[in-house]
Amino acid sequence: MRRTGRCDPSMSRARASLERRLELHGRHGLPVGREPSRARRAAGFTLIELLVAIAILAVVAILSWRGLDQIVRGREIVTHSMAEERVFAQMFDQMRIDARQAVSDDEAGAPAVFVDGGALQIVRAFAVPPGAAPRLQVVRYRVSNGRVVRYASPPLANLGELRRALRGGEGDAWSALPMMQGVGAIDARLYLPKEGWTSNMDGVRQQIAANNSSVKVPQLGNAPVPRAVTGLEVSVSARSLARPVTRVFLVGE
Repeated sequence: MRRTGRCDPSMSRARASLERRLELHGRHGLPVGREPSRARRAAGFTLIELLVAIAILAVVAILSWRGLDQIVRGREIVTHSMAEERVFAQMFDQMRIDARQAVSDDEAGAPAVFVDGGALQIVRAFAVPPGAAPRLQVVRYRVSNGRVVRYASPPLANLGELRRALRGGEGDAWSALPMMQGVGAIDARLYLPKEGWTSNMDGVRQQIAANNSSVKVPQLGNAPVPRAVTGLEVSVSARSLARPVTRVFLVGE
């Protein structure tokens, strides 16, 4: 058999294929006989993995936004409630001061505490410097356009001025102080020692007349005329309240 210098084409192709495989395995650091396709797949994320990650991030973002929104709303509610409580406290504290400084029915020449048509009226002593002549003042609490307003007359020096203030309305000389907004109505009741709580002013006038008649009877000493009203109950209803808020005050010092 004679040998020629030519190589078999099939042998050359097999040798070239083997050399290419050796070169690829050397690059990826894999043992001979394994394909590099797995290494290529491990180098990144699949589309399904990216979609799942995006969905999880979206759910976490929605839950976080809802939690933050609830925190902000809760803070606003608490702030609004605290502001309303401060307004209530200031208004009722002013009513308490006016009720405690109410003069007697004898000094006012009429009921010192008067309730009519949703308005509360108190004849009180006006604070004056020591040594100055005493003064009286008429105070009215009314609901105007959903707001409680405290109207106060100027200092009254004599009985004529007092009667004009009691009969008339709030003039230009009166001061008007807004107290609270969103109020529907003010309901007030008076406490008569012999009858209890009432909003009937006829009963108050009858009690004043009975007290004045008892003074005419000779007594030991100079006993003052007793008060017809010794207690005041005020209820305020507002749109933001589930039920009216009620406070009770003593009348007079």
